[in-house]
Amino acid sequence: MLLLIMAWRNIWRNRVRSLVIMVSVAMGLVAGLFVMGLYAGMLNDRMRTVIDKEVAHIQMHHPKFEDDHEAVFTMPDLDKTDSILLHHPLIQATAARSIALGMLATAEGSSGVQLMGVEYEEECRVSKLQNKIKEGSFGSAEKKHQLLVGKKLADKMKLKLGSKVVLTFTDKSGSIISASFRVSGVYQSENSRLDEVNVYVKKAELDPLLGLSNECHEWAILLKRDDETDSMKQVISGIYPSSKVESWKDISVETRLLIATTDQYSIIFVFIIMLALAFGIINTMLMAVLERTHEIGMLVALGMNKARLFLLVLWETVMLTFAGVPAGFGMGWLLLRYLETHGLDYSSAGEAMAGFGFGNIIYPVFPWGQLLMVVYVVVITALLASIFPSYQALRLKPVDAMRH
Repeated sequence: MLLLIMAWRNIWRNRVRSLVIMVSVAMGLVAGLFVMGLYAGMLNDRMRTVIDKEVAHIQMHHPKFEDDHEAVFTMPDLDKTDSILLHHPLIQATAARSIALGMLATAEGSSGVQLMGVEYEEECRVSKLQNKIKEGSFGSAEKKHQLLVGKKLADKMKLKLGSKVVLTFTDKSGSIISASFRVSGVYQSENSRLDEVNVYVKKAELDPLLGLSNECHEWAILLKRDDETDSMKQVISGIYPSSKVESWKDISVETRLLIATTDQYSIIFVFIIMLALAFGIINTMLMAVLERTHEIGMLVALGMNKARLFLLVLWETVMLTFAGVPAGFGMGWLLLRYLETHGLDYSSAGEAMAGFGFGNIIYPVFPWGQLLMVVYVVVITALLASIFPSYQALRLKPVDAMRH
């Protein structure tokens, strides 16, 4: 206890120097927490985009469909499947999609696209398609041969509302089909790569062209709870053993990997910040030791053993480091609390964020689940920073030290 009291008093001998280190530790923690919160916010944004606007929680396909997206590989009994899925208490909404790979041709040129035959109301419930439409409309029962294109594709092909395009694709029998459509709407999502290739048409109009009847290529299933994804995947696989059932983690592998590795990258970043601060702490403690050589010599001459001297300097270093931790956590929490509400606007970056599947506004979150790991990093930093000053104090010889 006496050593702790002495250590606490010693770090306040030079208040300015000690406060500078404490502020540095606090700001280092704020920077680390901000990066961790930003990563968490970006991944949460990406995960919600994948689930709520792109993939849904679970998808079903014919086992061979995803190999080459051939129209012949369908899932039958559309109405029966829809009835079974929607009666499950954990399923919120479903959408059946007909899919074909083809070419979109205009007077300006052509581009490879993926035709998504959807039922508008279903698709709105599963992927919020209505919120993505920026110009025009889609799904009107009165208008025929409507085509909804992504903004990036529209810019690339110079498409406007009312533009006529020809879609060419292969039907269920392997025959090449061409059909004309008119652009009725332009949509923009958080993923510009998909906007360039995905075009939407009515499923009721695409199915006859593909030769489909009461069939689909893809079932998108939105659940009521995220944490039920894996268990529901097993349940649906049991109900439809002949279909390939995948969760969003299986389909969006890059998002799953990002989520799996972000904690490690965040901790590494915090450790780098604290390691850089450790050199400042070492410098401060070395100066404190060298300034007190006479005092240290007196303590040793009066009987303080090397172990207690080592612990004294160690406690001073640890206290100096941890004195800035509460302020760092407090300021970090306030900063992230503010950003969690107001967000960080990246719209000035243009399509840079959309190119990676992120929205223009990111809402960082305070990394509560990683606080213990941050404390471990601070402890390791404090211990590393205390070793060299403590060792230097042990090297002082009492007689030589008392002469200073």
